[in-house]
Amino acid sequence: MARMTAARAAVEILKREGVSDAFGVPGAAINPFYAALKASGGITHTLARHVEGASHMAEGYTRTHPGNIGVCIGTSGPAGTDMITGLYSATGDSIPILCITGQAPTAVIHKEDFQAVDIASIAKPVTKMAVTVLEAAQVPGVFQQAFHLMRSGRPGPVLIDLPIDVQMTEIEFDPETYEPLPVYKPAATRAQVEKAIGMLNASERPLIVAGGGVINADAADLLVEFAELTGTPVVPTLMGWGVLPDDHELNAGMVGLQTSHRYGNATFLESDFVLGIGNRWANRHTGKLDVYTAGRKFVHVDVEPTQIGKIFAPDYGIASDAKAALELFVEVAKELKAAGKLPDRSDWAASAQERRATLQRRTHFDDIPIKPQRVYEEMNKAFGPETRYVSTIGLSQIAGAQMLHVYRPRHWINCGQAGPLGWTVPAALGVAKADPEAQVVALSGDYDFQFMIEELAVGAQHKIPYVHVLVNNSYLGLIRQAQRAFDIDFQVKLEFENINSPELGVYGVDHVKVAEGLGCKAIRVTDPSELGAAFEQAKKLAAEHQVPVVVEAILERVTNISMSGTNDISNVVEFEEVATEPGHAPTAVRTLKV
Repeated sequence: MARMTAARAAVEILKREGVSDAFGVPGAAINPFYAALKASGGITHTLARHVEGASHMAEGYTRTHPGNIGVCIGTSGPAGTDMITGLYSATGDSIPILCITGQAPTAVIHKEDFQAVDIASIAKPVTKMAVTVLEAAQVPGVFQQAFHLMRSGRPGPVLIDLPIDVQMTEIEFDPETYEPLPVYKPAATRAQVEKAIGMLNASERPLIVAGGGVINADAADLLVEFAELTGTPVVPTLMGWGVLPDDHELNAGMVGLQTSHRYGNATFLESDFVLGIGNRWANRHTGKLDVYTAGRKFVHVDVEPTQIGKIFAPDYGIASDAKAALELFVEVAKELKAAGKLPDRSDWAASAQERRATLQRRTHFDDIPIKPQRVYEEMNKAFGPETRYVSTIGLSQIAGAQMLHVYRPRHWINCGQAGPLGWTVPAALGVAKADPEAQVVALSGDYDFQFMIEELAVGAQHKIPYVHVLVNNSYLGLIRQAQRAFDIDFQVKLEFENINSPELGVYGVDHVKVAEGLGCKAIRVTDPSELGAAFEQAKKLAAEHQVPVVVEAILERVTNISMSGTNDISNVVEFEEVATEPGHAPTAVRTLKV
């Protein structure tokens, strides 16, 4: 039997569980692990500028390809507490990441030793498992269990805390015979699926709501096949966006209070049956439950049994992995179709596309300062269907979700439940690291961009190119819009006159200088007619210099983006004039019917 340090055993397990990349920041209490990482080889490490940034990089990395598990590493004390936001983000969206922290020696953890904190207790509410390993011989088993838990049932993150003496203790471990534990996924039964399809067939205007669980399960193709077999229009949630192409004849658009389409909400309100698969009925999707549920029956399929009935009681629930369920849904639907027992849904599907062609928002404005809608129109022109978009929160993300187009799973990578400002830059770096050949385009407002702006230097240092679209109105735009309900505009303005960049007027921070100071390239655009050329130049600069390239669009200070102020999907306010002629929305998926 081979003898090695527990830290080395942990690294060997990472490799045998499929880990090839890690993100982190070394420190005294985790240095034995880093020594093992270097000695073992086989895992590329990306040095972050902030350990929270490392956790978001790991999450972006996981989200990019099926089977990926991002790993983030930090030392004891504040490194772990800094990564709590990343763990919360991952657990909220069912994303497996592994957080490894160093810890003070076991003998002094309880003695207020330097940077000794009970990180396992702090992390427990936002992980599937959080443990401080006190016995070196348990390290292999704990890591084996971590990967089993991250992949089983509802995916999610794990934190493993390693005291420095535990890392350095030698143990008996044979990496050559190590095997990952079998993954557990609940699976629907034939009887359950037959009952659900029977309820769908009994309806007149059914919809499928496809959530992030479909993408997590790598089941998008099955979802599309089932929708096509039954002729049922599909509503992707924000986390499920890309599960079928935006231009697919059965894509009914998104539903909700904010990241929704006019036609999506209108079609949903006409429906009488909803089959939800891998979704969690998030409050910004549903809004008021009495409005959302009135007049329609619901079937809910979710990998986590306790998720069923958590938000509202469906008419029927199935605890199942999305892929396992959809394999049966497709099998049963094929049999029914062959027997001529599937209703003709063509008129209902056509009506959804009719609404899509008539209920559109305007994107084409020539105003200076730039109206944000024009930015997304130009992005649609400049970035093709292969683009992987990355965004977190704010008016920029909401408007982007209303107006951009996504055609493939994992090509809209969005922190949905937690929405931490600052997530976008490091997450985009994680995505670009996971898929170096991809066209990665991040989208931020100015405040999100400023939160973790230092991580741009990671892209410069490690040659990780991507394009970052920064829409700058020098305002906390989403909070300002929410403050309208309180008749205030308080502590949300970021404006000031920068004595070093007077040409900016009141727009304050010179993002171009900051980005350049961090080793990246940046372009500022003030005229909407120049956006297209700037995006093309950014793509060329990223390819040439292999660094992040920022395109900053200077926006009008105040724009209210379409959303409901009453928590009601039937009452979304359109603050701007809607599209009334095709030229108002030239990049819409369907040409506007007038």
